[in-house]
Amino acid sequence: MATIAISGVAAVMLGVKDVPSAAAFYSQKLGLRVLMQESQIALLQCGPVMLGLNRGLAEKSAHTVGATEVVLRVDSVRAAHQALLAEGLAFESEPHQITPTDWVAHFRDLDGHLLSIFGQV
Repeated sequence: MATIAISGVAAVMLGVKDVPSAAAFYSQKLGLRVLMQESQIALLQCGPVMLGLNRGLAEKSAHTVGATEVVLRVDSVRAAHQALLAEGLAFESEPHQITPTDWVAHFRDLDGHLLSIFGQV
């Protein structure tokens, strides 16, 4: 077995039905910067990791959406929760504590992917 040095995650790719709509959701609702967008794929900056939205993945997948979760770090879960509620997002859970210092709240994107905001209260 070859030994390689993985230094981190470069990107997370999500299968989406409609790239322009998905890109608009992530950029307009969540504030991510679009790095590039074409008809079949968009890449957005999400801190040090790129978030990819890929129509081909959705078309090739035989699985239903929801088997993954993308956790987004925020400074304040309560503040982010209020801001996203004001943008019209519906949450599956209210902010709640999951470690002695960290809180989380869950919602879904337009394609049903589970997303979480995670950080201090």
